Amino acid sequence: MSGAGEALTILPMQLQVREAQSYPRSEAAWSPGAESRELEEEDHMATHKVVKHDEWLRARKRHLAKEKEFTRMRDQLSRERRDLPWELVEKQYTFQGERGTQTLSDVFEGRDQLVIYHAMFNPDTAGPHTTWTADAPCFVCSFWMDNVNGITVHLNHRDIAMAAVSRAPYPKLAAYKKRMGWGFPWLSSLGSDFNLDYRVSFTDEELKTEKVDYNYRLRPWGLTEAPGISVFLKDGGQIYHTYSTYERGLDMLNVAYHYMDLVPKGRDEVDSGADRWVRRRDEYQD
Repeated sequence: MSGAGEALTILPMQLQVREAQSYPRSEAAWSPGAESRELEEEDHMATHKVVKHDEWLRARKRHLAKEKEFTRMRDQLSRERRDLPWELVEKQYTFQGERGTQTLSDVFEGRDQLVIYHAMFNPDTAGPHTTWTADAPCFVCSFWMDNVNGITVHLNHRDIAMAAVSRAPYPKLAAYKKRMGWGFPWLSSLGSDFNLDYRVSFTDEELKTEKVDYNYRLRPWGLTEAPGISVFLKDGGQIYHTYSTYERGLDMLNVAYHYMDLVPKGRDEVDSGADRWVRRRDEYQD
């Protein structure tokens, strides 16, 4: 059986291969090498090793040992995440939704825990190089929110409220939510500092420097919006910010990707990210 050391050497290699995947870049993702990559993938499928059942079973058991080690590491990481210190939310944020003006406290809907998905949607800055339009959010964010819609009732029964927040005016959110048939709350933070404070929206001044504070580091970013998840806790009348994650940190919240990771072709998006293939659910051609 493989030991912990072997598993630890394998996992970083997997992460390196997939580092460029998932969330959209600030410009179109297609590159001239896309066609050649597809040919390479087809050739790999044609030449992949095929063995008898006994050898298949031995290989599967070796890999199972690594999977078990990864599960233990993930459980440990989750415990450490829950043990991170909290920060008190002292600013009063307001949002617009189907119930009118709501405070951050209202968004908890009587529960103690709240997860907010920061969806990229700002009609004022929509253009040819944004992943959102004047009437629809980022198409990759829409993919992520498809994953949210069916699970909110289960989260509610674990004392967790779930909502999405964007800078678009609420009527724009309501129209797209109706188009997609989503049932979870989606609130507008227009006029609030919420997106700026949780580092998923950026001012013109920040963008001009070509170095914005996103995902806990200064880095180039060409858009006014960025994706993320933020977690809050209400305790004793106070609200605490417990966690935020961005970019690849969102992967674990997209169940579709977990299925793709099981199949032989994987995510099939090494160089371009999800914007190579993802469309809004009603915009696929077939």
